[in-house]
Amino acid sequence: MEKIVSLCRRRGFLFQSSEIYGGLNGFWDYGPLGVELKRNVKEAWWRDMVTQHDDLDVLPGAPSTYEMCGLDCTIIMHPQVWKCSGHFDLFVDKKVDCRESKGRYRADHLECFPIHKGEFDTPEDRLGYVSFTDPGDILEKLDSSTYHKKLQKIFGTKELRVSLSSVTYESLPPEEQARVLGPDAKEPGTLTEPRDFNLMFPTTIGALAGEEGRAFLRPETAQGIFVNFKNVLDSSRVRIPFGIAQVGKSFRNEITPRNFTFRSREFEQMEIEFFCHPKTSKEWYQYWRDRRFKWYIDHGLAEGRLQLRDHDPDELSHYSTGTADIEYAFPFLAEGEFGELEGIAHRGDFDLRSHMEGKLDPKSCPLEVEMGEDGKPKYKGSGRDLTYRDDLTNERFTPHVIEPSAGADRATLAFICEAFTEDEAPDDKGKMQTRTVMKLHPRLAPIKAAVLPLVKKDGMPEVAKDLYRALKAKFPVFYDEKGAVGRRYRRQDEAGTPYCITIDGDTLTDKTVTLRDRDSLEQIRVKLDDVVSEIESRVG
Repeated sequence: MEKIVSLCRRRGFLFQSSEIYGGLNGFWDYGPLGVELKRNVKEAWWRDMVTQHDDLDVLPGAPSTYEMCGLDCTIIMHPQVWKCSGHFDLFVDKKVDCRESKGRYRADHLECFPIHKGEFDTPEDRLGYVSFTDPGDILEKLDSSTYHKKLQKIFGTKELRVSLSSVTYESLPPEEQARVLGPDAKEPGTLTEPRDFNLMFPTTIGALAGEEGRAFLRPETAQGIFVNFKNVLDSSRVRIPFGIAQVGKSFRNEITPRNFTFRSREFEQMEIEFFCHPKTSKEWYQYWRDRRFKWYIDHGLAEGRLQLRDHDPDELSHYSTGTADIEYAFPFLAEGEFGELEGIAHRGDFDLRSHMEGKLDPKSCPLEVEMGEDGKPKYKGSGRDLTYRDDLTNERFTPHVIEPSAGADRATLAFICEAFTEDEAPDDKGKMQTRTVMKLHPRLAPIKAAVLPLVKKDGMPEVAKDLYRALKAKFPVFYDEKGAVGRRYRRQDEAGTPYCITIDGDTLTDKTVTLRDRDSLEQIRVKLDDVVSEIESRVG
């Protein structure tokens, strides 16, 4: 993973935000190559899910034909949206503060390893716990004699052992939490009890202070779709089943952002809210699970590093009757562990009902409007009718919703991790050298082709520039005439460019060029007049 992060910075995929001022944790800037890659990921998703969707034929696995359309909602919405959706009360993580170091941690990310003086970890022999936010750190630290001596001094004995079987801080009873050594502390017992921490970023609208001007940056794009359901229905003449797609920024004030761009405070989502009849919702849920999983495989993620995991009943949100996560084996995780790429949730009629009637009580079954102490709805809904009437059967019902929710940043990170490869290739002298190559799917690659004149004379640059201009009219290409051609190949390999086109002495006589494939290193001759169509067919 360190090599991947280094390459991302060196080649201009990703930079730490505000780096010249020391950076800002949880925020990332996309460089020249990164912005093209992420844009290609979003555009591929949008074309496949929305603009190129075939609404005339039944797609494989789909219960019927369906329509798709798009939406682009504001980042700041009416505060009542978040009260009725449940975010205002329920969108929280448990936080733990360290009174000594002033550090702040997510309780479920704080792994605690028992320390004991005997051969076995028993309550009688247990001295306390040492905690880490990254469990992978413990092996490295325990190999350090300096860290081991630190633990001996803190716990007052040279005969101590650390169990490698950990528990989360929030799962410990209060008396055991008081015996935990914080990640950056010098003595146990400095961590607070876990407390709720709302993840929404507050902001102020206009010149109003206090509650009247208080609003939030959206923590998800989905709610903008739900509150516009009736507008889309009335203006676009779509019929159920249909989906509304949106790509946009969301913000979550993560307690401990980590793992490169995987957990950030500002990120971009690619979400679909698919509205269907309650009787067919289970079939549509299965369809979207399968289709979204296949999309990642089609764009280059290895099936062996992907899994589709159903949530256990205790993991499900209060409104969900079924949720599955598409997960990827990111290299920053321990072997055998997976991180979420996308969630597909069966949300039932929870969202439309919430914005009609008011916030629903998560403790009620079936779900009912949550009442305040005055006997009225705690958070009143819009009162608008968000039901659907089928004009063919005259049936009126509240649609169920299937939500495939993907992260554009996490998807981009997964494609970067999957593409990073080290192999061997011959240099200019034929000697085998280690090569770093980004084997990105051609559809996602930031640069589709590079045009390279063999030398900067004999008319080669002129031919190369004409070809470059012809290609540039179709897709992003790069022109490079500096350095040995082998080094130029290596630069393009690191950028993930799938094809390099070399103009050489033969080009001037037979009007052909050398086309080099990044992955196979195969080189073939192609007619100069056919290069544009050849690259176009390969990129797709």
